[in-house]
Formats: sequence, C-alpha cells, structure tokens
Amino acid sequence: MKFVDEFRDGELARGLAKAIRREARAGRQYNVMEFCGGHTHAIFRYGVHDLMPDNVRFVHGPGCPVCVLPIGRIDNAIELAERHGAIVCTYGDMMRVPASERRSLIRAKAEGADIRMVYSITDALRIAREMPGREVVFFAIGFETTTPPTAVALLQAKAEGLRNFSVFCNHVLTPAAVAHILSSPEVADHRTVAIDGFLGPSHVSSIIGSRPYEAAAAAFHRPVVIAGFEPLDVMQATLMVIRQLNDGRAEVENEYTRVVTRDGNTRAQALVAEVLEVRDTFEWRGLGFVPASALRIRDAYAGFDAERRFAVTTRSVKDAKSCECPSILRGAKKPTDCKLFGTTCTPENPIGSCMVSSEGACAAYYTYGRFRGGAAPGPREAAE
Repeated sequence: MKFVDEFRDGELARGLAKAIRREARAGRQYNVMEFCGGHTHAIFRYGVHDLMPDNVRFVHGPGCPVCVLPIGRIDNAIELAERHGAIVCTYGDMMRVPASERRSLIRAKAEGADIRMVYSITDALRIAREMPGREVVFFAIGFETTTPPTAVALLQAKAEGLRNFSVFCNHVLTPAAVAHILSSPEVADHRTVAIDGFLGPSHVSSIIGSRPYEAAAAAFHRPVVIAGFEPLDVMQATLMVIRQLNDGRAEVENEYTRVVTRDGNTRAQALVAEVLEVRDTFEWRGLGFVPASALRIRDAYAGFDAERRFAVTTRSVKDAKSCECPSILRGAKKPTDCKLFGTTCTPENPIGSCMVSSEGACAAYYTYGRFRGGAAPGPREAAE
C-alpha cells in the first residue's frame, strides 16, 4: 500500500454507508464484534459507527493484549523486579496497567524497582549484554503479531549463550478466544451478548492467516471477515458480514487482501513453533481460563524461561470494585455502562486496563468524545 488517503476517502465512505443501509434488512439486527482494539479506535476516530443504520451495531471485543492480561501476571512481573532483583523490561502500555492494591509497574519503578520501558525485545537483549551481572527479564505480551520477535530473541539469546536473559511469556492466541466467546452462555443463548459475526484482526492475521478462524466460523455458524485498520476497510468488511448473514452463510472472508493470505506468514509461524508451544490453559481478564489460548516456552529453551528460572506462580485476582473491564472485554457492556468511566477512571488515573492501552475500548470512548460533561451517552446519542 503506497497511500493512506484512498482508504479514508469521504466520498467512498458515503457510498459504502449507502450500500450498508440498503442491504441491512429492516426487521433484523446485525451485531458485529470487532475483535481487535485497533478496529475499535478506527470506528470511533473516523465516526464509522455514526454512518451505520440503527440495526447495525458494533460490539467491542477483547482485542487489546494489554487489556486482557490478568492482574496476577502483572503482580508476577513486579515480584520479578522487587523480590528477585531482576531488570524487568516491557512495552510502554504495560507500565500503567493496574495491578493488585492499585499498584502498577510504573509505581513499582518509582518505589525503586528496576523496571524499564523498551521499544522492542532487542533493547532487552542489549541491556543483558551490557549488564552481565544482572538478570534481565523481558515481560512479553501480545497476540500472534508480537510472537515472532520473541521467538527470534530467544533463538539469539541461546546462540550467544546469554545466560542472564529470560522471557516472562504472556503471548495469547486469538482463534481460541473467538471460540471461547462464542461458546459462552452469554452468547450461545443470545441472552446478554448478541454476536452475529466478527471483524477478524488484521495484523494478527498477517502472521497466522485467515485459515485458523475457519473452524469457529463453521462450528458456531458465524461469519468472520478479516478487516484492515482503515475506516473504509472496516466499512467494507461490515458490508461483507451483512451480506453473509443475509445469504445464511458463515464463512471466513478476507477484506484485507493487500496484507493477509489464507496461510499467513509461514516463515514466522515456523520460528514461533520452534521456540514456543501451546499452554493447556491460560487466564484472560474478562474471559477467565481459556483452553489452548496462550503460548509457553518449550523445554529446549527452559533456561530462558523466567517462569521456570524464578519459580513463578500466579494467583487469580479480581478487578477493582465497580470496574466493568471484564464485562466490556466480553462485549457484555459498553464503557459508558461503567460508573467509573470518565469520572474516577480516566487515562491519567486508570482504574481498569481498558482505559490504559491505546487499543482499549474505554480509552477509545474517552479519547474520541463518547461522553459529555461527566455524562455517559452511547455512540448513537453522542452522534445526535
């Protein structure tokens, strides 16, 4: 892709909006979950939701890797720095995510722990080389998009014999989460969360391809359309979901063909498979324990696994009282349903993880004005 403007063209957007209104049949509801937080921000930043007819509704999913990490794992990272004296390196978004007792990595850093924000895992490798007398732990998070760099770093650390470097692995897998959401009573019985189709993640799918979503689409009879992050991508993908629903189809389609293929990046997949393997289960904030939904470091690289090196044990910790992040991540509630939103909980003073990350749903609502003067109207009301 050479240009961005062509995917933000107002005239094309109006044409797509007319097509969606024309094809969205009166008398039925179209509930489309955008799994990825990048889609959520595109929807609000460009006003895509305001271009939809009343019977087309976006449901915000758990597609923010910072948001879905459970509190107990953040507590573990703090313990690695405070109790074991390790230099803990991680991405900027993780620094302010609330942990137990209103602590966070940045607060622990202010209290003396050696916790450093880095731009990539290669920064952590460099620190380990420069400080051979200190243990350096990279706090690895993210969906499939960020797993290849972690795998490459582990391969490099082993090749160099970098014995003071390890990874605290928290990489999670999107297809398992999609299947878990669709099998939950909230969705399966259409009681509290209605999901008719999915906008599949774009960057994730550039790695794993569109094939891994085919099983969930067939098993739960829900269409999945892989969508790019630009507003016209989101609108075109939504139209494709609507057409599938009208036809009674439940297939995996790819709107983001300029980047995503059915098989994905097979070289990256091979690198990940060499170093990492699927865990039996893993806890997601908002979803609970999800089978086969995360990765761990293989036995051949156990010497670089922080969980084994420091005998890390994780306990489940509930979110702050009145925080609706778990329900928001499941699509059961909107950020504006939370009593803390925009008052006690703001980007400057986040109570829940959804307000921290640049991909969090609460941050999207707050940043793009989904509230007025302390009130909390929904997207439709805010547009009127």
